[in-house]
Amino acid sequence: MTTKTIKYIYRYILLYVLYFSLAIIFIFGGFNGYTAAEDSHNRYPVDSVLAGDDYPVEYLESGEPNCAVCHTKDRRPAIDYTSDPECLQCHSADYSQRFLDIDARYKVPLDEATKTYRQHNIDYLAQVKQTSDTKTKKEYNIPKEMVLVPAGEFIMGTNDWWPKSAPEHKRTLPDFLIDKYEVSNTEYMKFFKATDHKMPDHWMKNAGKIPSNKENHPVTYINWFSAKTYCEWKDKRLPTEAEWEKTARGTNGRVFPWGNKFDMNKGNTPQYGKEDTMAVGSFENGKSPYGVYDMAGNVFEWIDDWYLAYPGNKHPDPNEGERYRIVRGGSWYDCTYYKCGISAPTYNRIFFNPYTKNNNFGFRCVKDVK
Repeated sequence: MTTKTIKYIYRYILLYVLYFSLAIIFIFGGFNGYTAAEDSHNRYPVDSVLAGDDYPVEYLESGEPNCAVCHTKDRRPAIDYTSDPECLQCHSADYSQRFLDIDARYKVPLDEATKTYRQHNIDYLAQVKQTSDTKTKKEYNIPKEMVLVPAGEFIMGTNDWWPKSAPEHKRTLPDFLIDKYEVSNTEYMKFFKATDHKMPDHWMKNAGKIPSNKENHPVTYINWFSAKTYCEWKDKRLPTEAEWEKTARGTNGRVFPWGNKFDMNKGNTPQYGKEDTMAVGSFENGKSPYGVYDMAGNVFEWIDDWYLAYPGNKHPDPNEGERYRIVRGGSWYDCTYYKCGISAPTYNRIFFNPYTKNNNFGFRCVKDVK
């Protein structure tokens, strides 16, 4: 056998191995254009499988996207979204030094001796005169679990935060009703029993029961679709961004539901240090101007709206459009550790795939008045 023949045989063997490898990769989804988390979600969609031995446990409590791919228990921080390709799978690349500047305002170091957080005063944010909503309330048949937010003008957005919250502008809304509390596990159980809707993942892992001592905690592991279905079952609906923000900040543009100074003792935020949900309505001194509880902390709340730019916004964001839904209000856990900034301000906007579900997402409902 000549040297030339051996070279040809060797070349054909290499080509065969290469084609075979490419075929295997293609069959198992290597070139399908998805991230690992998206591909796994498509093969194991959390919303279409039942509990049991075949349930892919690693995708319980994750939804889509699976944040645990990067944000594991060791809390890996993302230092620079613009250069980390893993971060760009889920996060926009539009961040700049302004991102770090905003985050630095709320760096509240942990005091190891007392295990409590030191408060930071943020008077420089939105210095506005506090006023009360003096609009005369009409007579409505208001359910006991809801409050009336009177019609009128209010300040929405801000020019002193992430570009997606800009510009500050005024909007006018009609009267509407909103739940005084976030929807609790107990209330959601009534819905589950009446409709046989999918139960939250953590109930599934607890033999179909509400976790012990959490009956009055906000229900979690609820995606946007389940939240919407629940509200419609109650003859209500999910709030719009404008309705949620007016309820949280009133008519005077306040930064937090209680005023303009951050106070760790007025909401179940990461700075409070609970590291879990709490019973709804636990912070009497943290109510919004209309008497609504937990609009800063406890759980993020699903909003009906798509993630779209406000009118007049001059900062294009590739994530805008009918792809992501909004959550508002911050929770007991936010991504301050990952340098995403505090989530509790009333004007803060965060967008997620509507299939997302985790231990710090919940919701409340609103209702039109007639």
